[in-house]
Amino acid sequence: MDQIARYAVYYAPREGAFAFRANEWLGRDPANGNNLPQPVLAGIGDPHGITAEPRRYGFHGTIRAPFRLADGVTDAAVRDCLAKLAASLAPVVCEGLQAETLHGFVALTPLGCEAALLNLGAAVVEATNPLRAALTEAETARRRPDQLSLRQRELLHRWGYPHVMEEFRFHLTLTDRLDKPDPVRAALEDFFAPVLPRPFVIEDLCLFGEDLAGRFHLLHRYALTG
Repeated sequence: MDQIARYAVYYAPREGAFAFRANEWLGRDPANGNNLPQPVLAGIGDPHGITAEPRRYGFHGTIRAPFRLADGVTDAAVRDCLAKLAASLAPVVCEGLQAETLHGFVALTPLGCEAALLNLGAAVVEATNPLRAALTEAETARRRPDQLSLRQRELLHRWGYPHVMEEFRFHLTLTDRLDKPDPVRAALEDFFAPVLPRPFVIEDLCLFGEDLAGRFHLLHRYALTG
C-alpha cells in the first residue's frame, strides 16, 4: 500500500481452514486484497448485503482500534513498536470460540480467557498510544459520546477509543447490524462449527492499514514470543 490513512492492531487467524472460511464468509482476503465468492447458506441466502462493514475491515478481532499517526511518527516507528511489543507478550490461550449476538450483529467470541485478553488489550493500547494523533472533533462525535458512560468518555479522551481497558470485549465480527440476527447466528454456528479452533490462540499482533478507499489490509504479522 502506497498510502495509509489509518493503522490498527488486530488479531487475524494464520493461514488455514478457519482463516479461509472466515474470509470466504466475508468475501475478502485482507492479506492480498482479493475478493472471494461468498457462500449461500440455508436461511440466509446471499450474504453480501449483510456483511458490508466487516468486509471492509477484513476478518479480525480489534486490539487497538484504527488511528491516524501523530505528527512525526513514521511507518517504520509503528512497525518497530509492534515488533518490540510482540516480543514482550505471551500468546493468549482461550478454550474456544462461540457464535453470539452482540448489539444486533453476529460475532465469534472467546471462552475462558477474559483476564488474559484484558491484559493483552491494555498492554497494546498503552504501548501504541504515543503513535496516534489526537482525535478531531469529528472523530470524537462519531463515537457518540452522549451515548457513552462516564467511564467510556474518560477512556475515549485518554486512549482515543471508549472500549479499552476494563471496557474491552474481544470479538470477531461476522455481520452488519441486523433486524433479526438469531436465524443468521444459527446458520453461522453450523457453517463455522467444523473449523473453529479449540483451543483458540491469539498468537500474533497483526498490523492492518486502511487504504484511501476505506478498506483495511493486513500489512504484517508479529508473533507473540514473550
